[in-house]
Amino acid sequence: MEPNIGLSSTNLSNVAHALNKILADEFVLYTKTRNAHWNVEGPDFHAKHLFFERQYQQLDEIMDGVAERIRSLGHYAPATLKLFSELTQLSEVLHSKNDATGFIKELLVDHESIIIGLRENINVFANNFKDLGTSDYITGLMETHEKMAWMLRSHLK
Repeated sequence: MEPNIGLSSTNLSNVAHALNKILADEFVLYTKTRNAHWNVEGPDFHAKHLFFERQYQQLDEIMDGVAERIRSLGHYAPATLKLFSELTQLSEVLHSKNDATGFIKELLVDHESIIIGLRENINVFANNFKDLGTSDYITGLMETHEKMAWMLRSHLK
């Protein structure tokens, strides 16, 4: 049964489709952050291992929230690696060394890419699709990514 929440079927579908792409980006970033957690090496191993763990835990919560938002709009969340790879704007390019600086730079680029995409969609959700709830939701999501990016950026000073 389709939700009766004041949004047209078309707008519900458009919002869900856009959220599917966001979920795919979150999943790829989560996987890359897990990779950093598992494979980081160097004299600061322990501190960075724990740092990346905190970040992937945040991303896990974000993914769950995005998927639940999609479901609350009456659509199914993508949940396969194939779909995620088709929907994401991020790449899985890896650097040659497993050092913290390399991982941090890669993850920072991805967070900033997600932030830009979220920022571009805030008004689209509100104005084009009349979904102020999702607009507000991704505003908060953007702020979370901004803080996570700040934490990554601070390690590069």
